Amino acid sequence: MSQIGIALSALGVVLAFMGLFPGITGIITGQGIGIFQFTAVLTGFGLLNLGALIYVKFTIYAAQASNLAQQVGIRLALTGLVLAGMAGFADVLGFGSHGITQASETFFGGVQALLVIVCFLISAVGVLIYAVLGAPPPDPEA
Repeated sequence: MSQIGIALSALGVVLAFMGLFPGITGIITGQGIGIFQFTAVLTGFGLLNLGALIYVKFTIYAAQASNLAQQVGIRLALTGLVLAGMAGFADVLGFGSHGITQASETFFGGVQALLVIVCFLISAVGVLIYAVLGAPPPDPEA
């Protein structure tokens, strides 16, 4: 099962890089970051976090139930992803400061980018909390 976590993480990294740098794949891009690009980045980072959580669960804490700190870490990771999605799609969802001026034009500004990065960092901290604050595995010699 930990191999599935590694595969999901690798797929997430590839998808996030394809969203961040679509020119590498040969896709002709417009100006700025579009809805599909941000969707690819958000999905990629979500798969990266999910793969990391699966890997840690089935590699380090395979025979143990999650404790309260680990459950907080999972919820923090997922909350960071939801908040990153809300920050990135703020104008599309209608609560951003610019809105959609034309059907094909969206605006992804500096404040949105900063909030998305902060939310991604919050999500990464949640994964770290899950990995570090679990109960130590039982000692086989005891």
